[in-house]
Amino acid sequence: MTSSRDNRGMDLGLAGRTALVTGASAGIGRGIAKALVAEGVRLAVTARRRDRLQELARETGADMAIIEADFMQEGAPQGIAAAALQGLGTVDILVNNAGGSRPFALDAGEAQWEEALTLNFTRQRQLTHALLDQMMARNWGRIINITGKSEPEGVNGAFAAKAAMHAWAKGLSREVGKHGITVNSIPPGRIMSEQIERNYTPEYRKWQSEHEIPVGRYGEPEDIAALVCFLASPRAAYITGAVIPVDGGLRRYQF
Repeated sequence: MTSSRDNRGMDLGLAGRTALVTGASAGIGRGIAKALVAEGVRLAVTARRRDRLQELARETGADMAIIEADFMQEGAPQGIAAAALQGLGTVDILVNNAGGSRPFALDAGEAQWEEALTLNFTRQRQLTHALLDQMMARNWGRIINITGKSEPEGVNGAFAAKAAMHAWAKGLSREVGKHGITVNSIPPGRIMSEQIERNYTPEYRKWQSEHEIPVGRYGEPEDIAALVCFLASPRAAYITGAVIPVDGGLRRYQF
C-alpha cells in the first residue's frame, strides 16, 4: 500500500533543520526519514545495513550522513552522535526509532533481560544525552521516541523497556523544556513492515483489521511519520512529555 502523502510536504517550517533517525533502514524508521526529507530536513541516518541506507539516500535524492552502526555495541550512541554532528554540524531533531521485541519465557535469563533493556531503553537514553548539550546551547530541540504498547500480554523485556522510556521521557521533558526542547513518545500499533510480514500471516492481518482495529486496516510507516513531522516542527512547541499512540484505535486504554 502506498500512501497518498508520499513525497508531499506538510509545510511545517522544518526546512533547513537537521535530524538524526535511528533504525532508518526499513519500516517505520525509513518512512520517517523519507517524510523528514520531504519537509526539507537535512538527515543523518543510522542502522546496521549500510546498503539499505544508501538505497534510501538514492531513493530520496537527499545528501544524507550515513552511519553504519550496531546499536548494541558499547559506546555506539556516543559514536553515532559524533558522526551525526560531524556530518550535519548540529542535530536539531532526534528520532529514537531503533529497537526490537520478542516474547520471553518465564525462566528467561539475565542476559536476555539485559539485551532487551539495552536495545530498547539504555542506548536511546545514552544517545539522547550525547546530543542534549548542543540542543540546549541553541535553545531548541526535538526528541521523539518510537516506543511500544502499554498492554503487555505476557513477559517481554521490550515492554518493560518501553515503559521505562515513557517514564524517562516524561521526567526529561520537565528538565529541558526551559531550553526550548520537547520530548515526546509515539507507541505504534500494527504498522506494516518486514517484521509484521514475517510474524503475522495475511489471514491473521485481515482478521485483526476487521475485528480489532476500528479503522479497519494495519497502519503504514507514513502514518507514524506524519505525527513525527508535526512533533518535530515549531508548531508543536507546547506539546511535551506526551505519549501519543498511533494505532488506528487498537488500544483499549483511555489515556
